[in-house]
Amino acid sequence: MDDRTATRRRHAARVGRQSARYESDLYGWAIEQAALLRAGRLADADACNIAEELDDVGNEQYDKMESALRILLVHLLKWDHQPRRRSRSWWASISVQRNQLRRVLTKNPGLRSRLQEAIGAAYEDARFQAAAQTQLNPRTFVARCPYSWAEIMDRQISWPAED
Repeated sequence: MDDRTATRRRHAARVGRQSARYESDLYGWAIEQAALLRAGRLADADACNIAEELDDVGNEQYDKMESALRILLVHLLKWDHQPRRRSRSWWASISVQRNQLRRVLTKNPGLRSRLQEAIGAAYEDARFQAAAQTQLNPRTFVARCPYSWAEIMDRQISWPAED
């Protein structure tokens, strides 16, 4: 067996151990991988699983954006379809989710390229939630999001008057 073959076998055994640790102790694995990367020991790092975790981090940020959009759209739909039931709670939810979206996009400007996708997905769920919460027929809400990005983020929502 030549040196290259022996090196490959040692590497395969090490990666196998890393993958097993990845499955059984994600925290310990992550700390170990971060230390390897900081030390410049790229050949010793579990590149495949590191890539998976990085994908997951990106997906989590997208999910945060979509979730904030969904909550915001539910309250915009309720606001528009039940004007007599407008509440400070709905106003607060709209305001807070707008702030949340701004923070997510400030920290993750790369997500801007997926805004329309996220709006479509969030609205699909928001329609059903709004229908359930308002007790209106789901067909009351149009199939495609009726709001532009500017309306979602900037449309004036006035503080509800006291009864």
